[in-house]
Amino acid sequence: MAAPIAVHLEFGGGAELLFNGVKEHHVTLPSQSEPWDMKQLLVWIQRNLLKERPELFVQGDSVRPGILVLINDADWELMNQNACACLTAAGLDCSVGLKPAH
Repeated sequence: MAAPIAVHLEFGGGAELLFNGVKEHHVTLPSQSEPWDMKQLLVWIQRNLLKERPELFVQGDSVRPGILVLINDADWELMNQNACACLTAAGLDCSVGLKPAH
């Protein structure tokens, strides 16, 4: 059983407008039977935080092309995008930033 995980989410570059203009969110992801991964986090964000125009944020089961995702200041494309280790370790601080790439 995966323990709850505290995550700091930051939306910038205009992406915050899809979240009622709120740039930073400190959330606790609930415990679940499987460890959290980025795919599950994106679904959680869409269901719990996204306020409008999901087509500008997600495409299929990932973010739209052109949205830069940083996990602890590292580009998620340099990591395994769907099995991010920072989301599976209980108690580890994780900061996820999402913004349009300019």
